[in-house]
Parts: sequence; structure tokens; C-alpha cells
Amino acid sequence: MRIFLAASAVLLSVLAPQSAAIFLNITDDASIREAASTIAYGMVKYYDGNVTNNPWTIAVLPKPYYWWQAGAMWGLLLDYFHYTGDDSYNNITTQALLSQVGPEFDYMVPLYNLSEGNDDQAFWGFATMSAAEKDYPQPTIGNYSWVELTENLWNTQVRRWNTESCGGGLKWQIFDFNKGFDYKNSISNGAFFQLSARLARFTGNQTYVDWAHKVYDWTRSIGLITDDYRVFDGTDDLKNCSETNKIIWTYNTAVFMYGSAVLYNYTNGSSLWAERTQGYLNASAGFFSPYSNSTNVMYEPACETVNTCNTDQFSFKGYLSRFMWATALVAPFTAEAITTYLTASSLAAADSCTGGTDGVTCGARWYVPGWDGKLGVGQQMSALETIQGLLSSKSLPPLHSNNVHLKASPSETPSAVPLPTKTETASLTTSKKSGGTRSGQTSRRLWVVTGILLGICLLTGL
Repeated sequence: MRIFLAASAVLLSVLAPQSAAIFLNITDDASIREAASTIAYGMVKYYDGNVTNNPWTIAVLPKPYYWWQAGAMWGLLLDYFHYTGDDSYNNITTQALLSQVGPEFDYMVPLYNLSEGNDDQAFWGFATMSAAEKDYPQPTIGNYSWVELTENLWNTQVRRWNTESCGGGLKWQIFDFNKGFDYKNSISNGAFFQLSARLARFTGNQTYVDWAHKVYDWTRSIGLITDDYRVFDGTDDLKNCSETNKIIWTYNTAVFMYGSAVLYNYTNGSSLWAERTQGYLNASAGFFSPYSNSTNVMYEPACETVNTCNTDQFSFKGYLSRFMWATALVAPFTAEAITTYLTASSLAAADSCTGGTDGVTCGARWYVPGWDGKLGVGQQMSALETIQGLLSSKSLPPLHSNNVHLKASPSETPSAVPLPTKTETASLTTSKKSGGTRSGQTSRRLWVVTGILLGICLLTGL
């Protein structure tokens, strides 16, 4: 396993770029794996939890990154292992996923009360669901399998289905002291829809099917999904969802596209879910080809061309790539169009990875020649999700519960030990900003030791 650099070293990579670049031959699997390996290494350099083995840094990224994006990164690395066969990051991925289960094994972590929303929690659920579907070695803590951890998470969200306004829906925020609590947004509801669809396919449980339909129908009825499958960001439940925030982000379309594709697959080709999957694929055309000389190159229309993307938003393209590649596996009628889009985007993404002191740091705007001077975890994630997916057609599609190992053997994963954790006291000051963006957490926090969080996995082999 590689020895990773601390996050502080990464910050220096903005200086004195070299001319190394990443070479990508899309017809050569070895070239794809090498490109993915280089980008993955650059991404994991931002993570220092494995360097210090400090319980406060395990599983999470340094500021300014939120807890949710770490969950998204571990989900990405599960795909990386699945597509490339490179297990370099499996130990830290397992450790990270198990360290954040929370006292009830449902990814409700007291430490992050000031930032954890329904969407944040769901990104960790995407990771555990992927672990289940990929038959990733099962955890050895709490006697829970990956799918059971996902079900625990899902059960917390179904209890939050809010009918006090708008006839239903999940609020963005979980806690009423977080700004955005009165906002019902597409990513929270779309993620809940997708997890319901994936749990339905994996377990065969009709309850998940029913909830997938319910969430989808509510989101459509409230006006967040249009007749032509555009997905708006959210709506104010203090106004009974009578007005919508019409900003469009790539990842909102992505979560609904893949959830629809999963249900198409689960229903053995339902025309309804085929139509919806195709509808989102058609709508996603708006996320490609920003200029005449950048045909089929992905971009984030809401912020990229005007240079206003924030730390979170730099990663959004990665989720579109992740779920488009996944859609092609479970709904093969989409594969040709998706491959056309993402092949061109992969080449453009690789061309952007010419920055930093290492000469292979990836940028944000793939439609400009070379590196655009933007660097960060989100930029690495977006490039990696897009490029590693070139190998997806040769990988197994997501499995069902009847063909995975649902219990772990002691040798499959590191054992867990209890370590102290700390939590934030509730605060009425702003921790997030509504309307599809995220802002900094409160400037003053009171940290207290509150007990034991089971699930910190000891990392071995470094």
C-alpha cells in the first residue's frame, strides 16, 4: 500500500506546475487503470486520517470539506476497487465507513449535528449500499452487514417524511437549528428515492418499492421534476412549496436517473421506468458541450462557466458520471449514449490533469486546454469518477442479496475498538445556507466528550 502525503502538502501543489500530464488511451484497459490510479492517489493525498491515526480525523476530510463529501469519496473508492481491481485503499475505506456508523449504526453522528442533513447522510448510504451490491467484505462490528447498515440509515429517513407542509417530502436539514430546515430539496428526496430503489432491487422487499414510488410521485407533483425531466433544486415549505428554486445541478438529475434505471431493471423492463430513465438521459444533454469546440464535454452549467462553483459543487460532475455509468449497467439501452458522452468527457478530464507540482493535478473546467488552476478533492473526484467508469462495462452489475456474502468472517475486515468521540452542542446560528449551496459552520463551537462511538476501525499495514 502506498504511503500517502498529508493534506498540507497538497496545498503546495498550486505552485510551479510541471509538465507530466496524464496519458489516457480509452481503448487500453491498462492505460485507463494507470490514469485512474494516478488521479486516485492525488485525491487521497488530501486525506490525513490514515497518517495521524487520530480518531478526530479518521474518515473525514480537512476543512473546508464537509462530512458528506468524505462519504462520497469513500463511495467513489469502492467503485475504484470494483472497476480497477486495485485494493490499495480498501483498508482506509473500510475503516472510514465503520468509524462513522454512529451510536445507533445508522450514520447519525452527534459530532456532525451542525452540518448533517438528509442529503449528507444519504451519501454515506450510497457508499454502504454500493458495498452491499459489490459484495465488498462485510463489516465485523455490531453484527450488521452493509445492507443492514443501509437499512438502518433508510429507517431514520422514512421517519422524517414530513406531511406538515407540501403534502410530504424530506426536509433538507434534519435539525431545526440548521438553516435550510424549511427547505425541501431534490437531492435529499432524490437520494431517498434512489436508496429505496436500490434496496428494493437488492432485497426484493415491496416496502422499498412502495416508498420509491411515493417519493418520486411527491417530487414530481410538487414541481421539482418537470415534464421534460429537468430537476430543480428545491422549494420553501414555509410557502407550502408554492415556489421552486429553479437552479439545476448535475447531481440532482443523476440521482433520479439512476434510481429510475434501477427500478427499470428490477421490474424487468417496465415501460414507465424506461421512459423516465430515458427522460433524464435526454435532460442530461444540457450538462455537456458548453461551447462548439467542446462537444460532449461535461460541465456544471449553474456555476462553471461563470466561475462561481464552491468547494462542494466542484464534485457534482463526479456524481453525474458515477450514476450515468451505473445506469448503463442496469439499463443497457442507455449505454451507447452514455458512453459517447463520458468517453469525450474522460479525455477532456485527463487533459485537465496537468497542474500542480506533480504535473498531474486535475482541474475543474474540462473544456479549456490543460489545467485551469483549480485544484481540490472535488476536481480529483470528478475526473476519477468519469475516467474509471470506462472500465465499468467489463465489471459485474450490482448484485442481489441472494448472491452476496451477508456475514463477515473475522479475517475479512479489521476489527473495531471503541474510542472516545466528541460532539458539538446545538446552536441556533447558521451552519448551512439554503437554496442549493452550503456555507461555513458556526465560528464558535463547544466541544465536549460525550462517550463512546463504536466503529473506529484500526488501520493496519501502513
